[in-house]
Amino acid sequence: MSIWLTLVTLLVGLLAAQPVAAQASNPVCSGESGTLPSMIEGFIQLTTALGLMGLLVVWQADELAQMFTMNPEQKRTLKQHKRGAVKSATVLVLLGPLFTIAGQLMQLPVAQCVDLIPF
Repeated sequence: MSIWLTLVTLLVGLLAAQPVAAQASNPVCSGESGTLPSMIEGFIQLTTALGLMGLLVVWQADELAQMFTMNPEQKRTLKQHKRGAVKSATVLVLLGPLFTIAGQLMQLPVAQCVDLIPF
């Protein structure tokens, strides 16, 4: 298991370092348009943070409601709601790195200077 963690860490490190290295030679990243990549990065970081905080709030609210619920049908729907919240948060966290990889594969100019990895 630790070898997979090491490989994933190396892969994320390589992908995170490439946009920073490419900023110097890319005209899209320099000058007036240099603020656009930082705005995009900030937006991704903000929405990811808010999504994760929302997951925590929903999870805690569902746990609290589940403690006071006696009906098995209601407990089942609360568990489904929690599962849906976890799936949404997972998609939210994974979209940034996937868009970073896809943008670099498609050789988009902005993808070279925008780091969409939220952490």
